[in-house]
Amino acid sequence: MAKDKNEVRYDADGARRVMRAGDYMADLSGQLALGIMANIVGQLTYFYTDKVGLAVGGVGIVMAIAKFIDAFTDVIFGNIVDHSKGGNKKYYQWMLRMAVPAAAIMILMFTVPVQAGQIPALAYVLITNLLLTAVIYTMIATPFSAVMVVRTNSQSERGSMGVFRAVGNYGAGTIISIATIPVTNILGGTQSAWIKYGAVLALVTLLLFLICYNNGRKAVFVSDLDSGDTAAGEAADEEAVPFKDTMGMLLKNKYWVIVLLFNLITSVTNAISGASGAYYCKWIFGNDTLVGLLGAVGMLATVIGFILSKPVIAKLGVTRTINVGLLGAAITAAVRSLIPTNFTVYMVTGLLGSFIQIPLMCLYGVLLAMAVDYNEWKYDKSLVATASGAIGFGSKVGNGLGSLLLSLFLVLGSYDASLSAATSSMRISIYGFSNYLPVVINLLMFFIFRKFDLEKKLPAMREEVAARKAAKESKN
Repeated sequence: MAKDKNEVRYDADGARRVMRAGDYMADLSGQLALGIMANIVGQLTYFYTDKVGLAVGGVGIVMAIAKFIDAFTDVIFGNIVDHSKGGNKKYYQWMLRMAVPAAAIMILMFTVPVQAGQIPALAYVLITNLLLTAVIYTMIATPFSAVMVVRTNSQSERGSMGVFRAVGNYGAGTIISIATIPVTNILGGTQSAWIKYGAVLALVTLLLFLICYNNGRKAVFVSDLDSGDTAAGEAADEEAVPFKDTMGMLLKNKYWVIVLLFNLITSVTNAISGASGAYYCKWIFGNDTLVGLLGAVGMLATVIGFILSKPVIAKLGVTRTINVGLLGAAITAAVRSLIPTNFTVYMVTGLLGSFIQIPLMCLYGVLLAMAVDYNEWKYDKSLVATASGAIGFGSKVGNGLGSLLLSLFLVLGSYDASLSAATSSMRISIYGFSNYLPVVINLLMFFIFRKFDLEKKLPAMREEVAARKAAKESKN
């Protein structure tokens, strides 16, 4: 007997369920497209230095400048979204508007005019990076991040959305890491090969965005339902707050600040790990095509990790899941530091590190939603889209710092792409950003996250918010 699509469903906490299987798959499509855009940026340092021939120091500075500027556009654009009209549908409109520009810029990223000289080429790198991340990516990702908060009030559905988005984001990273070097090498390994590769990724990204938008324009939000459960609707249409006041509120919300730092610091490690594999395989193991093999083998750990994510999170809870992920990542990197030249150790520690951190990746949006709920309790304002800027702000600053740190290590190691074998200083620098730095960063985030004690407090806070709303309604 077929299920009634109009059946009223509730989760274990009594919150109305609104999501269907197709909604999760469309949501995954949108995140997969964003993940492709974000992860291809992680490959650019290698492309700029080893394929185009730009100076390592110049690339590092340009990438850092681009990310610094880019970082602030998320909260600014989030405030614009919060002030805009259109109800819940406004969160998907930007995806349609930016889909074609996103595809175009992904091709232009690789058409660096190196023949014009280092300075014009670096200027081109700066402009295209700003267009990709500060403008186009931001205008899609910021409202898309907010969707998780306003689409449903069910923590169970938010958790499921987080898993599907993590699958999309991690899947994009896996695809890029597996395909980039082998495919571009098959195509000739030249700049022209990377341009062709970028064109294929652009078409895939365009299609994925259109799939997500088509579902989103017909989506049912919890505020669209006649159930009295209108928190999401109020978050979407609440009275606009000036940007200065909004930022003041958010910066006084320690949980939002921790979410921001969490995204920033984990993005540093993700950016470095995404780019470090090519350097490690080329200079330590002598074959950069091993990156594809590592990515393909890593699919097993990825699949198992995502299958187990929901039960692991349900068993451990949000806070303990994140603590285990951070400590696990630090321990695996420490083991790799002790045995840095063994390919099997490198592969196994990479697999274990990925497996341990996958449940953690599913919780980015859940943490954001918890911080937004705290905003509503403390200020009677959700500030949904601006608060969602924590995801983009932290990720972009983290990616920028990751690129800068990667370049800094290479400069300190006197990196020279023209050599046939790595010098001792080059090896040490590669060990530094691949092995030693992840230990320090993950331990740092572990101690910061110990301040996130919101998980146990939220149920009582939600009851208080509901009581406030009921009191206001009775007065009216």
